[in-house]
Amino acid sequence: MTDRRMGMWYEELPVGTVVRHMITRTLTEADNVLFTTMSMNPQPLHLDADFASKTPFGRPLVNSLFTLALTVGISVPELTLGTTVANLGFSTVEFPAPAFAGDTIHVETEVIAARLSGSRPGQGIVTFRHIARNQRDEVVCRADRQAMMHCRPADSSGHAQ
Repeated sequence: MTDRRMGMWYEELPVGTVVRHMITRTLTEADNVLFTTMSMNPQPLHLDADFASKTPFGRPLVNSLFTLALTVGISVPELTLGTTVANLGFSTVEFPAPAFAGDTIHVETEVIAARLSGSRPGQGIVTFRHIARNQRDEVVCRADRQAMMHCRPADSSGHAQ
């Protein structure tokens, strides 16, 4: 069987681990319009340039839920691809600064808590703090996310069995 893992096992994620993710992404107007309309959100602050031009921001804001999804998505290849059991939830989600079309997002993740599961042998719960910044180094998203992670398989090579 081929090991399809890119992410890290529970044991590879001790508290204090920091990952500066290699993937970056420039937000586009199309991203914003597509996500906002797909999620049935009629908010003109995201969809109506004329309306948004009259707000303190002066232009449409990228939908914050897209910013959150992108923040977590960028982290997946290096942290959880092939090693997660399930996303358990978010304890904190903040958007300290707005994101706009044309911003390039880069993400850093820190492991802020980790414990073995009491009810699921071979699994542990990891709390990730994801921080997304734009090209001006302004924080546009901060999220604490809990995920159930697989422990390293018994095969000492680290390959999935």
